[in-house]
Amino acid sequence: MSEKKVAIITGASRGIGRATAVELAKTGYYVVINYQTNENAAKETLRQVREAGSEGEIARFDVVDAQQTAEKIKDIIERLKKIQVLVNNAGITADGLFMMMGDDEWDSVINTTLKGFFNVTKPILREMVKARCGSIVCVSSASGIMPNRGQANYAAAKAGIIGAVRSLSKEVARFGVRVNAVAPGLIETEMTEGSPVAVMTKMIPMERAGKPEEVASVISFLCSPGASYITGEVISINGGLF
Repeated sequence: MSEKKVAIITGASRGIGRATAVELAKTGYYVVINYQTNENAAKETLRQVREAGSEGEIARFDVVDAQQTAEKIKDIIERLKKIQVLVNNAGITADGLFMMMGDDEWDSVINTTLKGFFNVTKPILREMVKARCGSIVCVSSASGIMPNRGQANYAAAKAGIIGAVRSLSKEVARFGVRVNAVAPGLIETEMTEGSPVAVMTKMIPMERAGKPEEVASVISFLCSPGASYITGEVISINGGLF
């Protein structure tokens, strides 16, 4: 198992995370599927990974909990030895006008995206630097580049990811580790259920929402040898929105 290519994806039980797990499985990765609460959804992702011709496992831990995350990642590294890919996808929304926003709504969104990024990336990055190879891809958002009203917390978190990616990429490039981000626009996932998608697509030049698989294919490319000279980049996937 240690000879396999290994990818860890946070928030991989559904949506973009699931699609990315399946896409990386198609290219031969053993996929570690992180989830926090929905075990059945994580098992469904694993089923699809196997259907795609690879293997993997589910890993339950809350990326915001530093100790829990450190212990789980330590176990994963001890068993699988070498991790070539990390996809930081875990994130939540708690939309609302800033003046009405509670502390919990601010903290939960910021912590899941940014503290989660720190907690997961740091121990894995150490191993990548030792091995002098690795690819880290973080899922930001169009909101981190062109924010919407009512999303100050989400926009701040996703913009923070972009800043972190650009800074970290400069620190570790000489060690053969690449760090990039994708910034999806309107994508058909559970996070967009209940949103006025028909109205929102009128603002998109392609006049449609994107699919998780369209984001996953870009993430897969960034993890591939074809992207070996790309680091510190943020690729927008938004149908031409900007």
